[in-house]
Amino acid sequence: MEQINKESQRPPYGIIAVLMVGAFIAFLNNTLLNIALPSIMKDLEIDASTVQWLTTGFMLMNGILIPTSAFLIQKYSVRHLFITAMGLFTIGTVMAGLAHVFPLLLAGRMMQASGSAIMMPLLMNVMLVSFPIEKRGTAMGVFGLVLMFAPATGPTLSGWLIEHYDWRMLFHFVTPIAVAILLLGIFLLKDKKEKVDIRLDLLSVLLSSVGFGGILYGFSSAGKEGWDSPEVYGTIIIGVISLITFILRQSKQEKPMLNFTIFKYPMFALSSVISMVVTMAMFSGMLLLPIYVQTIRGISPLDAGIMLLPGAIVMAIMMPITGKLFDKFGGRILAILGLTITVITTYYLSKLTLETTYTELIILYTVRMFGMSMVNMPVSTNGLNQLPKRFYPHGTAMNNTLQQVSGAIGTALLVTIMSNVAESKAKELGEKAMANLTEQPTQAAMAEMQQQIMMQSMLDGINFAFYISVFIAALALILAFFMKRAKQAEEQPVEKKVVNKLVQN
Repeated sequence: MEQINKESQRPPYGIIAVLMVGAFIAFLNNTLLNIALPSIMKDLEIDASTVQWLTTGFMLMNGILIPTSAFLIQKYSVRHLFITAMGLFTIGTVMAGLAHVFPLLLAGRMMQASGSAIMMPLLMNVMLVSFPIEKRGTAMGVFGLVLMFAPATGPTLSGWLIEHYDWRMLFHFVTPIAVAILLLGIFLLKDKKEKVDIRLDLLSVLLSSVGFGGILYGFSSAGKEGWDSPEVYGTIIIGVISLITFILRQSKQEKPMLNFTIFKYPMFALSSVISMVVTMAMFSGMLLLPIYVQTIRGISPLDAGIMLLPGAIVMAIMMPITGKLFDKFGGRILAILGLTITVITTYYLSKLTLETTYTELIILYTVRMFGMSMVNMPVSTNGLNQLPKRFYPHGTAMNNTLQQVSGAIGTALLVTIMSNVAESKAKELGEKAMANLTEQPTQAAMAEMQQQIMMQSMLDGINFAFYISVFIAALALILAFFMKRAKQAEEQPVEKKVVNKLVQN
């Protein structure tokens, strides 16, 4: 009888495969665009502060929609949600590919984001429900392998396409694949959902959107506007107030849109904090290294993409291996080992010079990604494993939302540190250079000296930002020592609370 039950409860591999392909193309689209931003600026005649909205806007849309995904997953079937998400993503891709003005390109990008915001929590929830705890690490490892292949190939593919074609080819390339995946979803996904008596609280949606959106916008704007700008601290304050109001409202509702009581489970709360800190540290490599190689060293976009390729491939290969190790040994030892490697490699990246070789950069980045591969998936999976089954949609939505927020905070923090240090170093080096002059330099010599000062001060700023990220990663390492192998919490305490409430009424 038990064997029959096990066979009848086999994971829905067909559904998972379709969802993974959809999530893969959404991930690939994100990594394709990063290297294309300079080309878009030139073609559409816009500045850096405008073009960055293609990234900030995407992040904002994710921050607004991901919190609602817990409600959507409980209310609608996987088929319904996937077709809607993939449909929105496909429409956005076509719009962006046809765009000849920036507002249309941004609208297409936001439409893409609205689809991908639903896709990731949906896939994570299906994975959690489909596999028992003892096999979940291996399943998540395979899931990680598929998704990590996107950032592995994205920058290199993007660099090649931009060198040979117009930047719109990035969207034209994705469009037929997105249409094919949408058709696959329509014909292959057959799951049904029983009618669920749950309604969306519009005030909660508004508070969540203003809360997460305000915080994301504020931190994303800090690097450009500065922390003393009313636009920055004003939106952050509004966001925090709205978020506190949102949390208080959710705590009073019988069926909250996003359930914050999941933080009562200690391993989930710990994993959330570690994941946020690790995401902030990870952004240092993703953000600072491309600035160093392209701005200071003058390496081409294609070569910059190739430089990141081995690290992404190693991370992708390690995902299923890490998953199997997680099932056998748990997440604690993997997180400690991975974060130790991350701290050491990040420290070496804080010692970059104008002569650091291309090979050294590849080795450092690859080893760092090797360390990261042992952290993200084991930490988040260990936390989600402690949650009762009914909290899975809330857990996946919370994790994805916190990653967006921590990514924005990490980016803003590191860009601000890099800019401030570079500015002060440029002033200091300029004063020293002028003090050491014995005669009036020629205009050409003056220009060359200013160029050298700019490069050296930018390098000092990047190195100091990497140095700060060493301490950020070290904080995650300390927290990892408190991890324990999570066991799924029982539903009983909450059920008793509901029964007591009914009796009282």
